[in-house]
Amino acid sequence: MRLLWLLALIPTVLADCTCESESEDRNKAEALRYKIVAIASILMASAIGVCLPILGKRVPALHPERSVFFIIKAFAAGVILSTGFIHVLPDAFESLTSPCLSQTPWGEFPFTGFVAMMAAVGTLIVDTVATSYYRKLHANNAGPDKSVEDEEKAKENQGQVHVHTHASQGHSHSPTLTNSDVSSSDLLRHRVVSQVLELGIVVHSVIIGISLGASESPETIKPLVAALSFHQFFEGMGLGGCITQAQFKTRASAIMALFFSLTTPVGIAIGLGVSKVYDESSPKALIVEGVFNAASAGILIYMALVDLLAADFMSPKLQNGGRLLSGTFAALLLGAGCMSLLAKWA
Repeated sequence: MRLLWLLALIPTVLADCTCESESEDRNKAEALRYKIVAIASILMASAIGVCLPILGKRVPALHPERSVFFIIKAFAAGVILSTGFIHVLPDAFESLTSPCLSQTPWGEFPFTGFVAMMAAVGTLIVDTVATSYYRKLHANNAGPDKSVEDEEKAKENQGQVHVHTHASQGHSHSPTLTNSDVSSSDLLRHRVVSQVLELGIVVHSVIIGISLGASESPETIKPLVAALSFHQFFEGMGLGGCITQAQFKTRASAIMALFFSLTTPVGIAIGLGVSKVYDESSPKALIVEGVFNAASAGILIYMALVDLLAADFMSPKLQNGGRLLSGTFAALLLGAGCMSLLAKWA
């Protein structure tokens, strides 16, 4: 009897490991209508989200130095952090541990965690090298004469930051750092951060768009429209805040905002075009989606924790403001919580 019971379980186990596409209610005409709505809704939400902080330069309440901006940016950073941990990384695990992939090598090594880790380390390297390069370039363009002139002006305005070191014999001064040098360094840092963050967001946004565009089930697409609109809106606010702090020229800011706004709609359009030949359960599709999602998760988690949250929470403005610090923490938890809740539908 026990043998017969074990034999009866075999079809159930095999059914759980099938590589065939999940059965779903297919309706191409209705699905197409929802996809068109998704393109318009996500495009509008993305554009509004990324443009609000950029236009904040003309709205005093949304200026990067105002307290409201810190709270909004913390909320958006919570959304980005939750996106990496709750939405993108689990999808990567699901793809790269699928039974459709061969046991060797995909079943013998945790590639998802490895790719995410290497993406985070790679982001750190790019972050460091790019910042160092731009600083050296800025110093070379300034030239020695300009540095001396700036130092003299800084002395006149008493805008110096002296670093004193006491030796056992005597008193010495390290090189003087002017306020303009510090602000230029911060500016270069913000520019690198905004560009790397946009790269991480764009990667997973395109993949999400392709998956939605290739689906032919209205029941799958309907909840995604609202969820992705919310997702793109607040991700756009996080990116827009970084673009604002980077102080790009109007043309560069517009290009970055447009590029972000179009990524998911373009992904949906690509999914529509390849829906007849695209098989999300094929080994190639699973590997490509899994690797890109894992890399995107690593980038987003690093950027959210290191470049967005740590930089702001360690700043003097938040450290010295108890109420603002509490409000920013609450905004962070609210953003992460709302985005985590959306995982129920998307």
